[in-house]
Amino acid sequence: MNPTIDMLNRIRNAQAVLHPQVEVMFSNLNYEIAKILEKKGFIGKITKGSKKKIKTLELILKYDNKMPAITGLKKISKPGQRIYMPAKKIKQIKGGYGIVIVSTSKGIMTGKEARRQNLGGEIICEIW
Repeated sequence: MNPTIDMLNRIRNAQAVLHPQVEVMFSNLNYEIAKILEKKGFIGKITKGSKKKIKTLELILKYDNKMPAITGLKKISKPGQRIYMPAKKIKQIKGGYGIVIVSTSKGIMTGKEARRQNLGGEIICEIW
């Protein structure tokens, strides 16, 4: 299974039952996505760890009056169908309240940063 899809599903499921944290498999892509989520205020703290020689990431989830900070996650590019867009076609999500995570030639960044730098790339997911 794709580690990014697994991470997004674990976050969605953990927030549905109000878990304070979730542990996901470590990959460089997952770590970069988690850093963006932390920077944008969707999750709390990120901690690297390991369990029996398997690297993991521990994500502290954020809630506001028992409502999760992340209300929606949508994986756009999938292993069977990659979605690429030029910078001018990367759209805003939920009127600017959500973010698009894009893999560009300069690294993983939000759609807003990609548009500002005029970089297109693979649309990984949408979060609102």
